[in-house]
Amino acid sequence: MSNTYFEILRSGINSSIQDKGRNHLYHIGITLSGAMDQRIFSISNAIVNNNLNEGAIEFAYQGPLLKLKNGRANVVITGNVVFNILRKNSIIEEGKCFQNHLLEEEDQIDIIFTKDSVFGYLAVEGGFKIEKVWDSYSVNTKAKIGPNNGEKFSAGEKIYINKSEVNNFVKRKVEYKKSLATTIRTTKGTNFDYFSQKAKNKFFNEEYQVTKLSDRMGMRLEGPKLENIVNTNIKSEGLVKGVIQVPADGNPIIMFSDHGSIGGYPKIAVVITADHDKASQLMPGSKIKFKEVNLDEAESLFKIYSENTKNYLEKIK
Repeated sequence: MSNTYFEILRSGINSSIQDKGRNHLYHIGITLSGAMDQRIFSISNAIVNNNLNEGAIEFAYQGPLLKLKNGRANVVITGNVVFNILRKNSIIEEGKCFQNHLLEEEDQIDIIFTKDSVFGYLAVEGGFKIEKVWDSYSVNTKAKIGPNNGEKFSAGEKIYINKSEVNNFVKRKVEYKKSLATTIRTTKGTNFDYFSQKAKNKFFNEEYQVTKLSDRMGMRLEGPKLENIVNTNIKSEGLVKGVIQVPADGNPIIMFSDHGSIGGYPKIAVVITADHDKASQLMPGSKIKFKEVNLDEAESLFKIYSENTKNYLEKIK
């Protein structure tokens, strides 16, 4: 049994274990959770020869500082991330995203910050020695659900790795192009007709700004106020990832991975699945515009998104 582990010297901001999320539990109030950027999460596992749903460390803005103990590790970081590898002989190496690195015992990996984005991922060959909760590694800190008692990581903790030896280390990488688009495509929400025609025109033609009140649960936006002509509250209904609620103040809120399972604000639109990753990576201060698509277009765009993800996975070498 492996005794190799990372010692957390600095926890970073919102560092937690995530996978693709947990399914089939909405009926008891437990939402999907899972990686905010599903594509680069999957790529991280593929580069280190893991199952695509193996748990990885997700971090936001600043990542953890980790020291490797009792073995070697094949690791990768995906995202637009600035990080260094601090070798035990005091040599500092500039880390490269979307390619794997071999860490030796006592080496450190210092994830300094995410650049022009929010989330990044650290995966290790063999995965982390963490117990699943309801068949998922994903942590929802709002609900205290998941491994690590539903908490994000803290300084001083140890994260054990399943593999203690790395044999025949082979460099693997992929050339990844980050989306620069800030137009988010949506379908109509279930309460679309609660809003005036003027509000609908504003929503699809004017800009919104991402506020600092954004996390894994949702993203609050500021911009043109959306007039509700029916009722600013409704009986609580089920929510899904990507739904856009509009409270009484008229400012939209995009629901993300750790959203509540029900909500009582009218829903003007839903971000299509193909744009979830892109929306989640928008930093506070970013400008955002919405574009309406119909269901057929949303399905076609998801097929394109899935095909592009598959192409990235096949190009890893």
